Amino acid sequence: MANYHVSKDKDTGKWNIQKEGGQRSSGSADTQKEAEKTAKEYAANSGGGEVRIHGLDGKIRDSDTVAPANDPTSSKDTKH
Repeated sequence: MANYHVSKDKDTGKWNIQKEGGQRSSGSADTQKEAEKTAKEYAANSGGGEVRIHGLDGKIRDSDTVAPANDPTSSKDTKH
């Protein structure tokens, strides 16, 4: 199980995908949507986890649980 973060690289203008605790980027994409999709694939391939999406200000603006990880809240995700 692995968690991933999606954030904008101000130098390149691309959206980076980074495994939580990792030193280097796991990948990048031209759009936030593409990066989010790829991060969810990475999380699913590692047994599930959380994908945390950061806004342009660097703060987490959304977080999605990827199966088969357990969602820490029992509420239904209405955004996706």
